[in-house]
Amino acid sequence: MILFLISFLAGVLTVLAPCTLSLLPVIVGGNIGEGNTKLHSFVVTLSLGLSVILFTLILKVSTVFINVPQTFWQIFSGVIIFILGFIMLFPGIWESIPLIGKLNLGSNRMLATGYQKKNFTGDIIMGAALGPVFSTCSPTYFIILATVLPKSIGAGLVDLLAYVVGLCGFLLIISILSQKAIEKLGIASDNRGWIKRTIGVIFLILGIAIVFGFDQKIELSLSSHIFDVTKIEQKLLTVQGGNNNSLPVNSVTGGITANPATASNSGATKTDSAATVTSSLSQAARIVAESLIYPKEPEITDPSGFINTDGQPIKLSDFVGKKVVLVDFWTYSCINCLRTLPYVKAWYQKYSDQGLEIISIHTPEFAFEKVQSNVENAVKSLGIDYPVVMDNDYGTWNAFGNEYWPREYLINLDGFIVHDHAGEGDYDVTEQAIQKALAERADILGTGNVSGGTVAPTDAISVSPNQVNSPETYFGSNRNEYLANGTQSTSGLQTLSIPDNISTNSLYLSGTWNFNPEYAETSDTTAKIIYKYDSKNLYFVASSALGANIKILVDGEPLTTDRGADVNADSTALIKDNRLYKIIQGTDYGEHTLEIDVLNGTLDAYTFTFG
Repeated sequence: MILFLISFLAGVLTVLAPCTLSLLPVIVGGNIGEGNTKLHSFVVTLSLGLSVILFTLILKVSTVFINVPQTFWQIFSGVIIFILGFIMLFPGIWESIPLIGKLNLGSNRMLATGYQKKNFTGDIIMGAALGPVFSTCSPTYFIILATVLPKSIGAGLVDLLAYVVGLCGFLLIISILSQKAIEKLGIASDNRGWIKRTIGVIFLILGIAIVFGFDQKIELSLSSHIFDVTKIEQKLLTVQGGNNNSLPVNSVTGGITANPATASNSGATKTDSAATVTSSLSQAARIVAESLIYPKEPEITDPSGFINTDGQPIKLSDFVGKKVVLVDFWTYSCINCLRTLPYVKAWYQKYSDQGLEIISIHTPEFAFEKVQSNVENAVKSLGIDYPVVMDNDYGTWNAFGNEYWPREYLINLDGFIVHDHAGEGDYDVTEQAIQKALAERADILGTGNVSGGTVAPTDAISVSPNQVNSPETYFGSNRNEYLANGTQSTSGLQTLSIPDNISTNSLYLSGTWNFNPEYAETSDTTAKIIYKYDSKNLYFVASSALGANIKILVDGEPLTTDRGADVNADSTALIKDNRLYKIIQGTDYGEHTLEIDVLNGTLDAYTFTFG
């Protein structure tokens, strides 16, 4: 009975919540000048209430809809509101669209002309579109959805109905009173008058604001400077949790959000930046709330082998409810991955005893990276202690929808991806996300405090991306678009000579080379590689079955102080293992000409990368 009353009160409070206040003009102003305003208001609110109930039942029975993020409903509602505003502002233009006239029996006709002919289709659509937005503003709604309904459908539906009655009843009262006030002023009689058009403009602005999340700044300002309805509900639910053992209360610090801003990912980072909805949700309610915000973790799919697991297979689901997991996609010949690795290893060392597990997904770029012994040797030489999953068939890569090396996905205690970052950099942002997820875990499990600060690996390599002006350059026929003096995208033998004039960021070869899809091979002791690059450091992915010696010159001179870790004092290097070789470790960025002479053996050249 207590939750029944709280549910009714929560419905009333939802109307006053910052996340719905900005939508009240839609409810109040949508029917001005439309004849029987009371009936129109009733249709809108009834549609909204039925939408909340239907939305709730769909969430309970459909695993497809449960993973639809809240931002989808924001965009959906914003677009509907924008369309209705356009109809109100430009009714003549809208009615003149040929498509609208042809779809006499279709939904577009119902939306476009039904609203103008004073039927209720537009009101039904408007109310139904707003249902999911209104419902997810309330912590009480999540309690009903996640805790009460699973235990008793009857009790859950009764509490849900109490919530909807409180919500719709208060909306109806506000709508009717507001419209009566406007009607007494005599400004709403002309369906195409200035008041109707003004409301249309408001709808257009509000629709755009909702789609792009601008309304959330207003919501945060209202909740911080005027009142915070959510806190009132939290106190009521805390009392309910203390009087009913069926609703245990856990504290989630800043992890559950109601109207999240659209997360951005410009190839670098993606994080949640939403306002907190509640810190007193039960575990089941917390998980349902997170499912509306974050994507669920995929599973390790079609693994080819496991390293650092004592030969035992592992699954991401093994860690749900136990640990926070950082999934790191990499491959051992990728210089970007190797530059990220010191931070990943430092996070493991710092946070592994505080509940962090790192799962390394090794997805190969080249065929030699599919050989487990090669990966095992790389893992050992790089000092990686955490589990490594061989992803030779790209099963896990595709399950995550990944597109980058490296990429980190952070999975919280409940198994949701709460942060992801593609590429290098922003290590402090990722570490803060790790700390936040671990703090939430500690709060839920009661395991103590989490270390602060940020790691500073001594072996980290500093790179200025804006000064790296040379692209990754491939030798193999599949991707050798920078080959300047041969036939690109063609496998087989080619005998080449280097021209007198060379261009920056163009690959030039001399001698006889056999082009394979992934690499170019030569055993010609007169063979050369010429490449004018614009960067500081240069790396060479290469191999040789029996070993090949090469001589390196930069700007016509042997390497001295700028030689990489794999170059000898006489400016030569032995190429043997399938891996990335550090050739040039410069001190300043700038344009230089690299020359590699093949002295003996058979060289397999894969790619140049820069830093």
